[in-house]
Amino acid sequence: MNIVVGVKVVPDTAAQVRVENGKVTWGDAPLVLNPWDEFAVEAALQAKEKFGGQVTVISMGDEHALEALRRALAMGCQQAYRIYEDALAQADTLATADVLAAAIRKLEADLVLFGRQAIDGDTAMTPAAVAQRLGWPFVGLVTAFQGYDEGSKTLEVTRDLDGIKQNLRVPLPAVFTIAKEFAEPRYPSFMGIRKASRAQIPVWSLADLGLEAPAVKVAWPEVLQPPKREVQCQFITGDSPQEIAKKLVDKLIEEKVL
Repeated sequence: MNIVVGVKVVPDTAAQVRVENGKVTWGDAPLVLNPWDEFAVEAALQAKEKFGGQVTVISMGDEHALEALRRALAMGCQQAYRIYEDALAQADTLATADVLAAAIRKLEADLVLFGRQAIDGDTAMTPAAVAQRLGWPFVGLVTAFQGYDEGSKTLEVTRDLDGIKQNLRVPLPAVFTIAKEFAEPRYPSFMGIRKASRAQIPVWSLADLGLEAPAVKVAWPEVLQPPKREVQCQFITGDSPQEIAKKLVDKLIEEKVL
């Protein structure tokens, strides 16, 4: 089975977002593999161990994306590719989906996995958009791989829909997002980290994928810092719940909330 995982590099979750000169900045916060993508990498590695095959990780981005790719390699992925050129610097979600879909076709993937969303953009749109461009089935929030039928090339999966377990039989190739309930991501081994640090990661251009620069339909020309609001807290007290409730209603009417 040829398994491909799409990953993204994001600021550390402890980073504080600021706006400087109309641009978003995270200051000196480190960049890391998107935490949701770690679950997708873990699911890919478990699928390889269970059903056989190899795991390839891909990411679209500048050299900062190497942090995410090397982390995935250190966890156990066999190969990695970075996709980038200057024309992709302002790519939106749809343009990103075009590029990733072309890379997945080039890799002749059978099983494509993503995290449920990225913690920076937070749109959760890219995996479904990739599946739509490929014309493949899409299943979100998978919590387990139950079995694989080599003859019919179908994968049995379970996903969680607000506490309801749904079992599905999905023909491959297909695109899935992985929920955190799938499994705790493994820690990279020391040897895995050393190997990943020395790995030569090829860079694919748009020409390598047979693409022209995709049209960007959504752009952020400027980002503004919202004005600070002064907030005051007032505690309402009374001798009984009824008295407190009456005071609260009177205050809401006074402030024209009611």
